[in-house]
Amino acid sequence: MNQKTMYNLTYGLFVLTSSFDGKDSGCIINTAGQVTAKPNRISIAVNKENFTHDLVKKSGKFNISILSQEAGFETFQHFGFQSGRNVDKFADYADCKRSDNGLYYVTAGVNGYLSAKVEQEVDLGSHTLFIAEVEDMEVLSDTPSTTYSYYQSHIKPKPEAPKNTGKTAWRCTVCGYIYEGEELPSDFVCPLCKHPASDFEKVTS
Repeated sequence: MNQKTMYNLTYGLFVLTSSFDGKDSGCIINTAGQVTAKPNRISIAVNKENFTHDLVKKSGKFNISILSQEAGFETFQHFGFQSGRNVDKFADYADCKRSDNGLYYVTAGVNGYLSAKVEQEVDLGSHTLFIAEVEDMEVLSDTPSTTYSYYQSHIKPKPEAPKNTGKTAWRCTVCGYIYEGEELPSDFVCPLCKHPASDFEKVTS
């Protein structure tokens, strides 16, 4: 079975934001889509390891900022490579505004945003699927949405070769994180982008 077949599925990329008890946060997700038109509902799948997941679960509301092809790698670093449990991602972040539901949305490198209220949750093990009704939305630019494929080929910097340590290394194909060891544990999760072991490739060092 070739796990890389999953890469042929098309994905968008989004900044998910939420807030609860005075704490704001956001993270990168790649699974968001419309599931019904009347009423207008969307679904998102969020890793339970993400602090933003907890905020959505507690508040019952969220915003989705739709990343465009103008998004810079720094946006992915800011919202994807650090945890809201340790860092206030909006403390010194200027490219954002609050929507009518009181939550932040990103204004740079996005072509629109949606505000939604959670109606249903489905426990998927590592993730929670939130089904929500859209309460507000705005188009911010006509730049095409970015995809996971576009991110890989045009936004993400080319990975650097691992240092010559004489050890076997495994590289995350999503963010470039290097794990050193002869074998990569099957349950390993990238500490930066939270992707599983199946998204790592073996590299020589």
